[in-house]
Amino acid sequence: MPKEQEVLRIGDRDVVVTNPGKIFFEAIGATKLDLVRYYLAVAPGALTGAGGRPMALKRFVNGAAGEAFFQKRAPDNRPEWLRTVTLSFPSGRTADEIVIDDAAGLAWIVNLGCLDLNPHPVRADDLDHPDELRVDLDPVPGVGWSQIRDVAMVTKESLEAVGLTGWPKTSGSRGIHVNVRIERKWTYPEVRRAALAIARDVERRAPAIATSKWWKEERHGVFLDYNQNAKDRTVASAYSVRPLPDARVSTPLSWDELPTAEAEAFTISTVPARFAAIGDPGAGIDAAPGSLEALLELSRRDEAAGMGDAPWPPNYRKQEGEPPRVQPSKQRRATKDYDTPEAEAEREKSRAAMEKRFTAELERRQAANAAGVGTTPTPTGRRRSAVPVIEISRAKSKAEALEGLERWKVRHPAAADALDVADVLVDGMRGRSSLWYRVRVNLTHVPESERPPQEALDPDYDPWAEYAFPDRAGQLERSPRKR
Repeated sequence: MPKEQEVLRIGDRDVVVTNPGKIFFEAIGATKLDLVRYYLAVAPGALTGAGGRPMALKRFVNGAAGEAFFQKRAPDNRPEWLRTVTLSFPSGRTADEIVIDDAAGLAWIVNLGCLDLNPHPVRADDLDHPDELRVDLDPVPGVGWSQIRDVAMVTKESLEAVGLTGWPKTSGSRGIHVNVRIERKWTYPEVRRAALAIARDVERRAPAIATSKWWKEERHGVFLDYNQNAKDRTVASAYSVRPLPDARVSTPLSWDELPTAEAEAFTISTVPARFAAIGDPGAGIDAAPGSLEALLELSRRDEAAGMGDAPWPPNYRKQEGEPPRVQPSKQRRATKDYDTPEAEAEREKSRAAMEKRFTAELERRQAANAAGVGTTPTPTGRRRSAVPVIEISRAKSKAEALEGLERWKVRHPAAADALDVADVLVDGMRGRSSLWYRVRVNLTHVPESERPPQEALDPDYDPWAEYAFPDRAGQLERSPRKR
């Protein structure tokens, strides 16, 4: 039987929506066609955030409750009117990514199952100079919405102090984004450096509720994730629909609205009417590009005061001036001792040893899988952390990982009762083309005599099981699938 489809005439283009009646948000009964029509209703706002930019496709082909996968490379069967641009990544790889320019292109990628839009902070005609600085307010577990709004207002003050205009929006998840349009004069490292300066300035202004600390063991309150400005990082742009049961939307707000705004008020059911009534609060962003000079001067003052670079994402090679890439609780030497030629030689030796461990671990897992035996947390040969953290689960989905945590709590009720909210660490880990999830527990608040030992993971998902070996940073050839 032919597949069900609906053809939409958008401008002077026809866009085919396949399986239009497929349920994408079960709790509210919203279909794929509902999602497409939502994006068409807010297309001018969505294109302000994502139009003209290369975009990673985050596809939920089975709806919001299904697993997502990332597709950087543009599909081969795209329409001839949809353009692409070639991006290079820190690993050395390249990819032709989709660039949308109009509502038809927007509808076409939504038909692929893209719930949210994930553009890079550059325009397709200049891939080396971002025109957007992104301030991502990411709360640690247990932090309330009102505190996130408070940090956003402090961020506004910090930006205005250096002559920049921030444009806030809900993230559509747990946080708030403040985007800043900038002149296309600075490189990715310079924009990231400016974002770090903002993060530190907000922390100085509101130390009780905001932090610029990268390591989770040091964070409190709301983390200003400066590394979202590193090359190859993307965030959900304006009017993106997020994979939550209520189809919540990342919604631009005015600064007057923000102090009383509630994230759950903005969904695909409510935002189109809001857009029709008041327009797009972020519509003026392109007309307000600012300079980073004052912010980079603030960064220089921080450096003169002894505050150098901060940690980069783990998939980047260690950068010049970056502090030791080791959790503070694991640091065993003076900081200066990590930047000597001997230390660099030691890192190279460690990298070579890591390659051997990857191979040995792969062989061990293959043998364990062949024997039907579960695996245990991967030994690294490194010193144990002074912080008592144990790993609970690894799973393909967040829900499965948290189910493993609940089973652990049943087995260890006394330890579970002693945990603070922030003691449960849920990490989205990058796999080949999608996230997988790891749950760890910090036992600091559990009396030492009652701390459960490390157990076999439940569940124990191996994201590289179907590949010959894991991908690693700097590796130009991607791991092939097993035959």
